Amino acid sequence: MYLTREEEEIIQGEQGETLQQLMEILVGVGTVFGATKMIPVRSVQVSGASYKTIGKYGLEWLESLHARAVVPAVLNPIGMDRVRYASMSLTDEFITNQQAVIDAYARLGIQLECTCTPYYFSAPAYGEHIAWSESSAVCYSNSVCAARTNREGGPSALASALLGKTPYYGLHLIENRVPNMTICVHDAPKEPDSSWYGSLGYLVGKMVGAQIPYFAGIRPTRDQLKALGAAMAASGAVSLFHVHQITPESEIFHWDPHMFEQIPITNDEIQQVYRDSDQNHVDAIAIGCPHCSSDELLRIARDLEGKTVKKPLYIFASAYVLSRCPGEVAIITKAGGRVYADTCMVVSPEMEQYECIMVNSGKAHAYVPTMCYARSRIATLDECLAEACM
Repeated sequence: MYLTREEEEIIQGEQGETLQQLMEILVGVGTVFGATKMIPVRSVQVSGASYKTIGKYGLEWLESLHARAVVPAVLNPIGMDRVRYASMSLTDEFITNQQAVIDAYARLGIQLECTCTPYYFSAPAYGEHIAWSESSAVCYSNSVCAARTNREGGPSALASALLGKTPYYGLHLIENRVPNMTICVHDAPKEPDSSWYGSLGYLVGKMVGAQIPYFAGIRPTRDQLKALGAAMAASGAVSLFHVHQITPESEIFHWDPHMFEQIPITNDEIQQVYRDSDQNHVDAIAIGCPHCSSDELLRIARDLEGKTVKKPLYIFASAYVLSRCPGEVAIITKAGGRVYADTCMVVSPEMEQYECIMVNSGKAHAYVPTMCYARSRIATLDECLAEACM
């Protein structure tokens, strides 16, 4: 693996122990995956931000580092809302340790925009090399923005933030972004709910693993593309997908769906995802996995206006999006909904108090059983809000 003189100096410890350790991480990753060199990145998204996921030893490692980010870098969701944490069911010990994690990242120069949807306030450009880590953010940035990133681990993403570089391999190379198969969707509803795309992604992710699917027969919106990719990343390990005549690279490279192996998916198979979970009794409803967009908040507010929530209803979005939707937040809160920034249903201990959580997300449907230790019931957004008001 070729290293510049500066990179050689860093790995030899001439710019300090922290940068040496971080360059060793990047060189190690690059060597494993056959990278030929390092390349500069324009932005970074760092995971491993919730104390629930990194624990004592992760925090100790963060506090041992002494450097500052050299490119714009943001955080993945943490385990609590930084402002409203007192209203959450969290122990004092967790709050203290989570605050220590936040302080450690702030000291390293990481922006405290704690979200899995950083593209809502800083979307990467077509062809731009970045180093993002959260699975759904990686999938969206590669597929919908046509930026270039691998699915970074927490340490490698942080290394990229503090060094401004990433190994040149995988999805940074255009030849590795070609689809492997075509998913032919039959009988798609005329105006499907985003949860339908999440259910489609939930199925496809299990089928294709880490391969690159190309979809034909669907016309998703941006929020629906988010739902589709997030579910495939969670139930499989998809970091890039293409949709015929929708996503940028499908248009620019003019791939023909018939060029690839054909895999049919029917609407009945997608509906079975709903049917398989609809017998579960619901204790709470959670929406915003990935974090809600402003359009999604508007739809929720319109549905809840004048109503009263009877079951715990959680809405998750970035602080950035919430700050631009004060009216919607006020309506949801007045109805009894709990609106949180910075955190989510997956990485916060808040959701572990429930036995069954209703979601409108294929990503959440995949993660709730393993991350929240609860059963999951997937439904449309309308059904989720109706359940909350029953």
